Amino acid sequence: MSRAFDYFVVFAEMRTGSNFLEANINGFEGLQCLGEAFNPHFIGYPNKDDCLGVTLEQRVADPHVLIDKVKDNEVLSGFRYFHDHEPRVLNTILNDPRCAKIVLTRNPLDSYVSWKIAQETGQWKLTDVRRRRESKVKFDGPEFRRHVEELQDFQVTLMRALQVSGQTAFYVAYEDLQDIQVMNGLARFLGLNEDLPELNQKLKRQNPSPLSEKVSNFGEVTLALADLDRFNLNRTPNFEPRRGAAVPSYVACAVAPLLYLPMRSGPQAAVTQWMAQMDRVEPDGLIQSFSQKSLRQWKKAHKGHRSFTVIRHPVARVHAAFCECILAAEQGVYKKIRNTLRRVYKMPFPKDPPGADYTAEAHKAGFIAFLGFVKANLAGQTGLRQDAHWVSQITAMQGFADLALPDMIVREDEMMSYLPALAMQVGRMDAPDPQVVDPGHPVALEEIYDHEIEKLCQEIYKRDYIAFGFEAWA
Repeated sequence: MSRAFDYFVVFAEMRTGSNFLEANINGFEGLQCLGEAFNPHFIGYPNKDDCLGVTLEQRVADPHVLIDKVKDNEVLSGFRYFHDHEPRVLNTILNDPRCAKIVLTRNPLDSYVSWKIAQETGQWKLTDVRRRRESKVKFDGPEFRRHVEELQDFQVTLMRALQVSGQTAFYVAYEDLQDIQVMNGLARFLGLNEDLPELNQKLKRQNPSPLSEKVSNFGEVTLALADLDRFNLNRTPNFEPRRGAAVPSYVACAVAPLLYLPMRSGPQAAVTQWMAQMDRVEPDGLIQSFSQKSLRQWKKAHKGHRSFTVIRHPVARVHAAFCECILAAEQGVYKKIRNTLRRVYKMPFPKDPPGADYTAEAHKAGFIAFLGFVKANLAGQTGLRQDAHWVSQITAMQGFADLALPDMIVREDEMMSYLPALAMQVGRMDAPDPQVVDPGHPVALEEIYDHEIEKLCQEIYKRDYIAFGFEAWA
């Protein structure tokens, strides 16, 4: 079968995530990305002597020799091309409709600060979060303006060349790199009938903190860019991939037209117990394990239905995740996660679920260590999955929107009044009051909570605190 393209190019810049994009491209058996094949200082990768048998000296003498080699490679191949790479091949690439164009972009301020940090630390890639080097850098207004002008000029060049020649490109934003569906869509664009089962786990984000924590003179940044709101300087970075609606986790009453969209590590036991009392059944008599089809059928059969979710304070929620998913896990994936956290990340957890000799001091030390892991995990800096039990609640809420937003968002500490009020909306005036369910945690949160824990949770779940108006837990 003939190829859709002869070769491809990834138009990118330094610190835009191009290494991570290349790693995922190379995860496809039918694709090969050859690094920075036209970097003026090396060929492909630093310290390499050749690319597909073409040496740096041969490429300098005639860069089109390498283009021909890339075209003739056994698998569909390409390379990363930055604005300051070999200019003699740019028009050849742009004017060739048999060359697939992939355009990777990132907020210029983010890429600039990341570039300054890499220069300062000498760390250009990160494969192990334990070896991450941190540094605050000084913002240089004139240097940044030159940086932006160069990037914008090159982007205009690309856009005009594609417009004039009637071509299109596959655009990838930095934020899209964590979306496996986008990566598989890229393969489709290149004519490949192959899916990645998972994203590359080797490379980690190096600098996931807000800009204000990475720039020593952040006040000068805001002053210099006061008229450039497009950079959205004060946003909270979000490296959690988009999540689906998790329909199989939904719970519905069989009689009352109420549908519960659970937040993992939330007060699920108390809510489902209340729903079961509404239907006068045991909790296992509720309708669960929905598919999208059965969910539509339930909605059609329950006219005037209401859906709701219950959110929990981030400190209480992540503590519940720690106790129920990590400490108490006796088998399955969470036991494997606990073992990995103990063995690889050196977390001070007991090997088995806590026994009678487990102390509050040990619990606090383990919980704080777990918070450190969650912070790195949600920033995309670990090889372990971002689990639904500790992802931010705003991310889970956005996943609900794939089907429908909940009619009511109830805070856990307001369940006693708001759940009966919700029942009244569907005509149930006799709704019982929700009951508090003992979580059975080995150590209560009250015994270990302090300012350090609150501060860590606010750093990890800043988006939840802002979105839902949470204040300090106690």
